[in-house]
Amino acid sequence: MEHPTPTGRARELVAGGYDAHVHVAPDVMARRIDDVSLAHRFAAVGLAGFVLKSHYVPTAERAEVVRGVVPGVEALGALTLNGSVGGLNPVAVEIAGRQGARVVWLPTVDAANERAGRAALPPGAAAPMWAALQDELAAQGIVAPAIAVLDDAGRVVPALHDVFAVIAKHDMVLATGHLSGPEIVAVVDAAAGAGVRRIIVTHPEFTSQQLDVDTQRRLAGRGALLERCFTTAYTRKVSWELLFAHIRAAGPEHSLLSSDLGQPFNPPVEDGLALLADRLLGAGFSDDEIRTMAVVNSRRLLRP
Repeated sequence: MEHPTPTGRARELVAGGYDAHVHVAPDVMARRIDDVSLAHRFAAVGLAGFVLKSHYVPTAERAEVVRGVVPGVEALGALTLNGSVGGLNPVAVEIAGRQGARVVWLPTVDAANERAGRAALPPGAAAPMWAALQDELAAQGIVAPAIAVLDDAGRVVPALHDVFAVIAKHDMVLATGHLSGPEIVAVVDAAAGAGVRRIIVTHPEFTSQQLDVDTQRRLAGRGALLERCFTTAYTRKVSWELLFAHIRAAGPEHSLLSSDLGQPFNPPVEDGLALLADRLLGAGFSDDEIRTMAVVNSRRLLRP
């Protein structure tokens, strides 16, 4: 499959940045590249590092191995609080923190909101790869229960308060996963109140989030960074024009560029940030705005 190639200008603008959201092998589904090979490619294009995201397993141990094999590129571990790790499990977060994990995603594939919105893909949009695996698990009768983060009164559930305490203790990054807009607002408010200093609103334009501009501005006001993923628009889950409008409305200083790449049918992972930069350049964003989103904000968020 033919994919676009980043320009040299775009490569320079994102050099030194981190990609906070990649899906690479080893994984439970096919991926375009493995983590060690990706680290070598990041070194070749001048990127500082990446966060290894899995919907199902912790990745801190993998990240430590990659850092040892490819010095100079910082592979960072993470944890996603789906059913495979016990859901909103503070023990899993504590172990991940002790292993050096940098990011904790709230539920994604097992979020109650995601389960309710699986059929909402716009026409022509590519379905996420995990959807097929979730269907296979359901067919075997072993799919995890949907995970709620709020109780019936709209309050954050006690287990999540315990998770926030561990994230704050280890100064890890909280990412909001595939929660709904009202859930994200409540969670970000509660997390900030619990001392969590680093918060990402995960792909707010994604099909199961679709956060409006007012909500995005409110979250930015609480100190959260709004993640703008290359694949969300590239796979037609949202238009490029809407993505750019949201960045302008909320302010580039409150946005974080990431790729969400690693799928075999999508562009090379190491090209994601630069390809997104080229799209932004074409839409009239300045070099400084792009560098803020790709480099300044990613380094501020992910480095200790």
